[in-house]
Order: sequence, then C-alpha cells, then structure tokens
Amino acid sequence: MLRFPFRRLLVANRGEIALRVLRTARELGLESAAVYSDADRNALHVRRADFAYRLGPPPPKDSYLRIDRLIEAAQAMHCDAVHPGYGFLAENPAFAEACAAAGLVFIGPPARAIAAMGDKVQARRIAAAAGVPLVPGLDEDIRDEQVLAAKAAEIGYPVMLKAAAGGGGKGIRIVREPRQLPEAARLARAEAATAFGDDRVYLEKLIVEPRHVEIQVVVDRDGRAVAWGERECSVQRRHQKLVEESPCPVVTPEVRRAMSDAACRLAQAVGYVGAGTVEFLYSRGEFYFLEMNTRLQVEHPVTEMRYGVDLVKEQLRVAAGEPATPATEPRGHAIEVRINAEDPATFLPALGTITRLLLPGGPGVRIDSALYRGLEVTPFYDSMVGKLIVHGEDRAHAIARCRRALEELRLVGVTTSIPVALRVLGDPRFVSGEYDTSILESIDRTPSEDTIEIAALAAAAARFALVRQNGQGTPCSGRTASAWKLAGRFERLGGGAR
Repeated sequence: MLRFPFRRLLVANRGEIALRVLRTARELGLESAAVYSDADRNALHVRRADFAYRLGPPPPKDSYLRIDRLIEAAQAMHCDAVHPGYGFLAENPAFAEACAAAGLVFIGPPARAIAAMGDKVQARRIAAAAGVPLVPGLDEDIRDEQVLAAKAAEIGYPVMLKAAAGGGGKGIRIVREPRQLPEAARLARAEAATAFGDDRVYLEKLIVEPRHVEIQVVVDRDGRAVAWGERECSVQRRHQKLVEESPCPVVTPEVRRAMSDAACRLAQAVGYVGAGTVEFLYSRGEFYFLEMNTRLQVEHPVTEMRYGVDLVKEQLRVAAGEPATPATEPRGHAIEVRINAEDPATFLPALGTITRLLLPGGPGVRIDSALYRGLEVTPFYDSMVGKLIVHGEDRAHAIARCRRALEELRLVGVTTSIPVALRVLGDPRFVSGEYDTSILESIDRTPSEDTIEIAALAAAAARFALVRQNGQGTPCSGRTASAWKLAGRFERLGGGAR
C-alpha cells in the first residue's frame, strides 16, 4: 500500500468524475470528502463519500465555481488534498494557487503550467520553442481589420479564428473566404469574452480533413515524462467529442513515437506535473500541436482499458512525490461513447427525470456514470450523464461489443445521444477507420419511423412507471405490458419522455 503525505481528499467536482475519483481514493486507503449544490444533494458522489459539504444553490457560479466556498469546505472537513476533476475549476490557476495558499495539496500541475497552457498564444510559443510542430498561424491578437485580412490572405484560406484564453470549442469561427472575416472575428471575440472573460483571438490555418488525436502524458516531480499512447477523438459535434477510441486506426508506429516524444517535450518545457493531455491535429501523415489540457480528460478510461492503468491513481502517486510509472504494453482496442442528455437531431440539451435504468454488462464493458433511477437532469450542468467504455481483442471486436452494450442499455425519462452513437458505430467510414472530424456532419440524425411510433407512447409508459412507483395500479394488464414493451424499444433508441 502506498504511503501518502495526505489522508483526506476533497473532490471539488460532481457527477461521474467525482464518483470516479472517490472510488480510487477509497481503494488506496484515503478518506474522501464531497461537495454538492442543492441540485445534487441526493447525488451518488455525495452518498459514497465519507464526508460531504453543501456549497450553495444549483448555478455553478454560486456553488462549484466558488473558490472561497471550496477552500472553506476543505478546511471544515479537515482535508489536506484537493482533486479538481475536470471542467469547473480544473484548469483555473487561481484555484490551484488558492489550494496551495491554504496548505492543501492540489492534485494537478502547478498554477504556472495551467496558466501557460491555458493561454493558447503562449502555449503555441512554448510548443514552438520545444520543437513541437505547429499549425501555420499567428501568435498575436490583431485588432486592425485590414492587417488581419492581409495576414489571413498570407496564411491562405480557409482559416480559423480561435479564442486565446480557452478551449472546449468556445470562441472558434471557421472563415472560408475574405468577406466572412470581419463578422467572424466579431463573433469569435464576443463568444470568447463571454466564455473566458478575455476577448483575444488568434488566426490559424484550417487543416483540411483533420483528425483529432491526443497523447496521454504523466509527468512526475523530477520531470520524468511518460506517454500512455494516443486516443482518436475525431467524432465531434460543436467541437465537443462524442466517440473516442484507442489506438487511432491510421496512426503508424513511427508517427505515434514522434507524437509521443513531442508531447513529452512540451510537458517538460512547461514544468508540468501530473496527468495531462497534449492534443494534435493529424492530416495526411503530418501532425500539428493544437492545445494541452492540464487535467484528466473525460476520455481517460479509453487509455485505462487498453493499458490496464488507473490514471487517477497515477495522479495521486505523482502528487505524493512518487516517480511516474513506466508505460505498460497496450493490448487490444478500446472505445468510449459519451451518453449525453441531448436531442439526437439537434444536440440541444434535454431535461427530465430518469424513471427506468438498466445498465449493460459483460466482459470488457465499463460504465462510468452517477446515474440512478429518480435522477433529475437539470439545466445547470453539462449534458453528459455517463460514459460507456468497452475493450475488445481488436477494433472489430470492440465496435461489435460497443454496439451490443449500447443496445442493451435502458434509460427512460431523458432523451439521449445514444441513437447518434449507434449510427456512428455502424457508419462505413467509422468501421473502415477512414474518417475525420466532419463525420457527424453527414450522418443522418432525423428520427426513424420506428422512433416516431415509439415516441407517441413513451410518455404514457413513463407516466405508468411513476404510478407504479407510487404503489398505485398493477403492471399485469395486457395494455400495460404493451406500454412497457414499447418503452423498452424506445429506450434502445436513447429516447424517453421529457
């Protein structure tokens, strides 16, 4: 058993990632503490933790984004370490600094590394100095429209405007011809200001038919950097990932080594400590630095399934001063599907209460979620409610296993993105491995006739479930059984009554 210089860990997050971190902490003999908003008072991460502390009302600005309340919670529960999870304050240097000032071990990189990689312009400069290939573009924010137009013409259309202070698909505009540039710049700046409080943008060449490939790294306090292979993350909507896999089906061993070496050089150059991800665009045999995420990624289980590693454990080991574990030999193929509470046709968030839930199982199937029957999906937080991760002996086996598990999953009460994921897994381009970040644009997401037929009776089935739950009526009549049968078919398509 490892000996840690801290004994009680505060998980400054919610949902499936909070539960994920709490489980590893318990396995390692650490005590765990949770925080929650009023909307999450009955959440699984609150029930599973040894201690819990109320932060405030549901809106994140009044709860999970309150640095002062989180430090107060850590001190009230006598914690000596903090894990930020991902999202919320995970990449906020001010939070890392506040933890250090309060004498808390921050399970993540130093604040200076977070700040450096959070500024996309500075990150490009550091990457260039470390010899990491860059997408052709500019490092500075140009406000003069005529100068910006001249630089865009010099780079060559199409180009991309990107927020300097953030990521996650916010503050991005694609410009295919000169007349679009002024309005695109205005919109990109406005969105960047809203999302990050910083309206700076910079210009990059738009890479044609790109793939989004990332390298998982872990760096210890002595600067030893270990790369844990790559993840293919090109199935995206609104620049947000939906399906991830490892390994990338088109990356050669030579490119993999070069990409891994570049990721490690960048992490060392910025003085990184802990687990992080270096993201690249890959096109036609070449790769280009995109950004570094200074936290654990949502898709980290893909790497864990393929390498047999616990990356949260690695984070805690490195934070305790232990050396980074050498990478093991990978085996087979892993795929992750994000389960989002969204309308599959529009990707708009969906709300509701889960009235029926059956999760898939079997060899090589993992579910990371904080789902339970009765869970209310509210408008306050991210639409992702869970992740399905599978491992197979090869890619074909992993795809088949993933389809089987998705078809086995039953979720009534909230519309989800599962139908889109199933269509991706069955798309010939995905099956062949020859796809890029545009794959979702051409996949038909309109409801099938079967979906429409089932949706007509799904609300009745959901209402029946509530009546049954309250102890009224019986589930024995032929009509009732028919409603449940239809609801079961509806669930397989990822639907549900809102």
